[in-house]
Amino acid sequence: MESSGTTRRQATRQKLYEAAVTLIAEKGFSATTVDEIAERAGVAKGTVYYNFKSKTELFEELLRHGVGLLTASLRTAAEESEERGGTRVEALDAMIRAGLAFIDRYPAFTQLYVAELWRTNRAWQSTLLVVRQQAVAVVEGVLRDAVRGGELSEEIDIPLTAAALVGMVLVAALDWQAFQPERSIDEVHSALSLLLRGRVSGR
Repeated sequence: MESSGTTRRQATRQKLYEAAVTLIAEKGFSATTVDEIAERAGVAKGTVYYNFKSKTELFEELLRHGVGLLTASLRTAAEESEERGGTRVEALDAMIRAGLAFIDRYPAFTQLYVAELWRTNRAWQSTLLVVRQQAVAVVEGVLRDAVRGGELSEEIDIPLTAAALVGMVLVAALDWQAFQPERSIDEVHSALSLLLRGRVSGR
């Protein structure tokens, strides 16, 4: 059982993550100051340094925290699908839905994460690669089981297919939010579901 001190610290960190992610999404990492993060979070500047050694460490932990939540939601979706007796392809479909729901809930974090994936000179690049692989590994596991069970072809390249599925959800969701916000999550999920099931050709 967690102590009230631990719970309080986690709540403070959550506030700091939320403040940092929105500010950095708005202004960029370099232009965002620790003072601004503290002010947005409603805490003293010293509280930021009590929880994190630096702004860079705060950002690294923010990436770990955010991608950790995404990874957990993907894993839960796959497990719940399996408990209902679903196929591996249905588990992948449930993971697509979970990914869309995550991005709908945390749009600023997702924009930040996608932007940072393409930068190569950042102090947190190695952290980013590790957490990205954790999310992709959940999808790889389900793909591997699907191939083993004969649901998917043995010819598929599992690491690349897993990365493509995660990338498809990220980019489609950001496009949905930026350019087609009037569409429901059901519509977006339905379109990606057709892609997953290989029915786009109409056969």
